[in-house]
Amino acid sequence: MAILGTLLKKGITLRESLEQQYTSPLELQKQELRKLLIHSKQTQFGEFYGFDKILKSFKGKQIDTFYQEYTNAIPTFDYNRIFDQWWKSAKDGKRDVCYPGKIKYFALSSGTSGATSKYIPITKDMVKSIRKTSVRQILSLSRYDLPTDLFTKGILMLGGSTNLRKHGTYFEGDLSGITTAQIPFWFQHFYKPGKKIAKASDWGSKLDDITKKAKDWDIGIIVGVPAWLQILMEKIINYYGVKTIHDIWPNLRIFVHGGVSFEPYKKGFEKLLSTPLIYMETYLASEGFVAFQAYPDRKSMRLVLNNGIFYEFIPFNEKNFTDDGELREQVETLHIGQVEKGKDYALLITTNAGTWRYLIGDVIKFASVEEAEINIVGRTK
Repeated sequence: MAILGTLLKKGITLRESLEQQYTSPLELQKQELRKLLIHSKQTQFGEFYGFDKILKSFKGKQIDTFYQEYTNAIPTFDYNRIFDQWWKSAKDGKRDVCYPGKIKYFALSSGTSGATSKYIPITKDMVKSIRKTSVRQILSLSRYDLPTDLFTKGILMLGGSTNLRKHGTYFEGDLSGITTAQIPFWFQHFYKPGKKIAKASDWGSKLDDITKKAKDWDIGIIVGVPAWLQILMEKIINYYGVKTIHDIWPNLRIFVHGGVSFEPYKKGFEKLLSTPLIYMETYLASEGFVAFQAYPDRKSMRLVLNNGIFYEFIPFNEKNFTDDGELREQVETLHIGQVEKGKDYALLITTNAGTWRYLIGDVIKFASVEEAEINIVGRTK
């Protein structure tokens, strides 16, 4: 069974990819924000900020009316502000706070100056969106010159433990552990290291178990943070006494990476290979799957415009940010129809996990406005 054929039969994600390709970025984003507002209008957040009134502005003929109403009604949030005012109630078990229903999962992300860890809400709708975008990225492999039998090979995803920790009414863990625990049944044929090993909380034990099973798997694609995978491949090579990872996985062709820049790892990583890999970058944050590399001849990533996230862009300058990278009280925000190529923007996102006008902390630059292609160029702090 070939994974590409399985995905193509599903159709819906292919249609969504074509919709993004042939519809203007602003129109897609307007539709996405409208869906998010309609779905959340009866939440505490929606009632407090008057989502009903905002939604009426979508009927206006002026293209920017909806956005002006949205930005006038709702302030921007950093983590501390949105957690203290809203997410803490959801973490305490309250329903319908920022998104309908009870939040069952919280992803633990890197800390800020005011907290050792950030608790990012993860909803079922967000998990579905991440899954859909992952499928889109796999479908984009059809643009690459790859052997057809690659799509029958295994996909090794090295992430956090799927054995999540329960705290009162919610589970917490790494985003990769949350999403991997809910992979669809049709994907389990391709997915490695499998459910049993994925549950392991101890990294040493997990790497040992993967190493012992490595020779039994025919891996074509590896997915994960560069440092983790480099350590794993070194361990496998040493364990079996071989020269490169291709002595164990001769059909390995693709490395899907994200989280950090790959460049500092590239030289050491490639010493472990006998055949060059195709590198595909992703922008998968704890707050959502933002973008992925869609074409083999580009280093930029394409924003996902029609799958649960509405984007805003703050010009990254002294007018909007302090010297310490703090957001000022009154800031200029832009929608995707107002941005320019080559300028630095801090990213605000609104998502189907109850994240509203949230400063994610990354600074991006558009390589192409028409195709919504971006590069990550830094952090606000």
